[in-house]
Amino acid sequence: MNKKEIRMLDVEMRAVDNEEDKMIIEGYPITFNSPATHYGMTEIVDSKALNETDMSDVPLKYNHDDSHLILARTRNGSLKLEVDSIGLKMRAELIDTQSNIDVYKSIKAGLLDKMSFAFIVESADYNYDTDTRTILKIKKLFDVSVVDVPYYDQTSVYARKLDNS
Repeated sequence: MNKKEIRMLDVEMRAVDNEEDKMIIEGYPITFNSPATHYGMTEIVDSKALNETDMSDVPLKYNHDDSHLILARTRNGSLKLEVDSIGLKMRAELIDTQSNIDVYKSIKAGLLDKMSFAFIVESADYNYDTDTRTILKIKKLFDVSVVDVPYYDQTSVYARKLDNS
């Protein structure tokens, strides 16, 4: 069964000034091998889970909310996604809209510092003795989001300066 799931993660996220006054944020909406336990069940994303994931058109959202304007998007190049040894790293350059300015300032002030992702699992392993699900393969990534309340504590988002590449 292909069911869309959403996971809100708790990883560092910050906003950082830069010399060109661009609103650039970076973070990790997905971190590998970092257990998250909620309601007695633990979930882990395997380090190979994104190897064949469809990430062809992924928007960056706020709280997965379709009524909020999209912050950035892979399709137009304002959102970059890269898999590394930590997880899925994202870098976004936000355009100058009031909603983006509000989100950016909230990240910069430390009010928003976590991320989330919406996805379909293609395969997973279940350990019923420990109530642990390990996500082995993610079929599609629907969005990554800056969130108020994360599912995974290890996620992060921060604003950065261009000279700190």
